[in-house]
Amino acid sequence: MKRFDLFIDGEFRAARSGRSFQKISPVDGRVIGTVQEALAEDVDAAVQAARAALNGSWGQMPVKTRTDLLLDLAHAINRRAADFVEAEVQDTGHTRAFASHVEIPRGAANFEIFANLLKNTGGEFFAMDTPDGAGAVNMELHRPKGVIAVISPWNAPFLLMTWKVGPALACGNTVVVKPSEESPATATLLGEVMNEVGIPKGVYNVIHGFGPGSAGELLTQHKGVDGITFTGETRTGEAIMKQAAVGLRDVSFELGGKNPAIVFADCDMDKAIEVVMRSAFANTGQVCLGTERVYVERPIFDAFTARLKAGAEALKPGGPDDPGTTLGPLISAEHRDKVLSYYQKARDLGATEVTGGGVPVFGNDCDKGFFVQPTIWTGLSDDSAIMREEIFGPCVHISPFDTEDEVIARANDTGYGLSATVLTENLSRAHRVGRRLEAGIIWVNAWFLRDLRTAFGGSKSSGIGREGGVHSLEFYTERSNLCIKL
Repeated sequence: MKRFDLFIDGEFRAARSGRSFQKISPVDGRVIGTVQEALAEDVDAAVQAARAALNGSWGQMPVKTRTDLLLDLAHAINRRAADFVEAEVQDTGHTRAFASHVEIPRGAANFEIFANLLKNTGGEFFAMDTPDGAGAVNMELHRPKGVIAVISPWNAPFLLMTWKVGPALACGNTVVVKPSEESPATATLLGEVMNEVGIPKGVYNVIHGFGPGSAGELLTQHKGVDGITFTGETRTGEAIMKQAAVGLRDVSFELGGKNPAIVFADCDMDKAIEVVMRSAFANTGQVCLGTERVYVERPIFDAFTARLKAGAEALKPGGPDDPGTTLGPLISAEHRDKVLSYYQKARDLGATEVTGGGVPVFGNDCDKGFFVQPTIWTGLSDDSAIMREEIFGPCVHISPFDTEDEVIARANDTGYGLSATVLTENLSRAHRVGRRLEAGIIWVNAWFLRDLRTAFGGSKSSGIGREGGVHSLEFYTERSNLCIKL
């Protein structure tokens, strides 16, 4: 049984309210820890610690010194990769392969990449004429935005938390992190490593708790917070944006998605199956960028559906300690019940259930976990709930299409705009279709291929703003223009 404390001003501490909640294993339903719940007094202490660090040594630190510390932090995470993998796996039930090859290395890379980016990014400089002929120069200055509230999700906890903390700290900000109540472990462990490498106290703070009426809402309402970055559900983003309006705090949101994949008849079928298998079922469908709508050109519709069915049925659900596991559990009983409600809704709507639709049976402790079967449907209309609402599970609907214009219109007919995938071997079509899709990132013959220097974010109800590369620097800094008369 583990206890996950708050991490405030460089120290682990219990919640002053004395309140805590249980952390449940998604693999077998066991209670594996207790989590301290931060309320107003704790949240205020975390924000005050972050403010003091901002006004103290961290805020005065030269860029090279600060970024060198973050490079040391990245190396320390890699040295303790086994500890981070274990923490992530216990929290989420992810396969060890996914945690060790994707989540933890990418989390360390988020500090390394943004530290190096900061060291090599300059500002604008303009010379100008003046009436007296002497001239003037204009220099762009970047100042830290201040205390940043980082609210991160449970589906890839360490990767998505460090995606925000990395650039925030590189730019000289301090942070108060509120990880999901479902995944407290790696954010807490990172506090220990921060101390190991000598990051000043108060630069990185972690508070645990829930959203409304708890740590999340108290943090976003706190007047000492200068900016809020959030990844999660669209409705939660809307609530945070209302709170951020008080004081005109800046926000950066990556929200929900109902992402399409378009499979043309000229695709490489092997490649298309491989891509859609990953985009639909990776991390048990708990990926914001995952595919839930697949449109397949009619001549290959039956063949594609049959091969995707075979691929889904070859997935092996199980716990992370089984080396053969290729499909883990959903994060919680609540989320499992939500996904299963959509499985039932699809049946009620008359969908053809190609495969799945239920819960796997193990005959061991995994039967107490939060598993569902990978599921494929056909036969529903584009206006059905299955086609319009984000499910966030290992499920996908496949629809046939006949023309390019038709499928582009159908793919764009959604309130979301996070990602899209196009499968074609025709280069002209790839450019033509890609330019017309309304999404923040469009992949051609690939999925989840991310260059961290590029802009990342969603349109419509999928988010506000862009992060990545210099775009992260734009959010995490305030720009000023220094005009010097010569």
